[in-house]
Amino acid sequence: MLTIETHRMLLTEAAETEIDTILAMERHPENRDFIWMGTEAEHRGEIHDPDCLLLLFLRREDRAVLGYALCCIDRKSHRFEVRRIVTQEKGQGYGREALKALIRYAFTQLDTHRLWLDVYPDNLRGIRLYESLGMHQDGVLRQNYLSDRGYLDQIIYSLLRSEYTAMESRFQEG
Repeated sequence: MLTIETHRMLLTEAAETEIDTILAMERHPENRDFIWMGTEAEHRGEIHDPDCLLLLFLRREDRAVLGYALCCIDRKSHRFEVRRIVTQEKGQGYGREALKALIRYAFTQLDTHRLWLDVYPDNLRGIRLYESLGMHQDGVLRQNYLSDRGYLDQIIYSLLRSEYTAMESRFQEG
């Protein structure tokens, strides 16, 4: 079982018994407007898909669930997609710590050429995080996702292997 360690957390593969916890995080009022919400069946499929990583963020000291990420790997094109990343305790740096660990893992443990994600334009906290880590804004998929709020744009951010290598120290612990 994959476990990615950070200074304060363990990012570990989710089990089917933890799907209800993931669903609750997705539906929480502070998260639901900023992510696509999955179903129980979809999350079960992600857990069993060898090209998906559904990871829980656990606090090292007490194993409390702090968040989760869903990542998908395209092995043919060497792409790593951060499809969802959610933290329960906002403003504590857990999202930054987890994303840095995922980026490090993608580029140092997998044969990743391009890491990417999308974000809704009103997710200012996420946009600030991605830009602070040197991610490149590739473009906007206009009115690409129909949500309860209507059609939403999706901004695409990416990081290439060469960019990661040039600023690798930005992704180290501390």
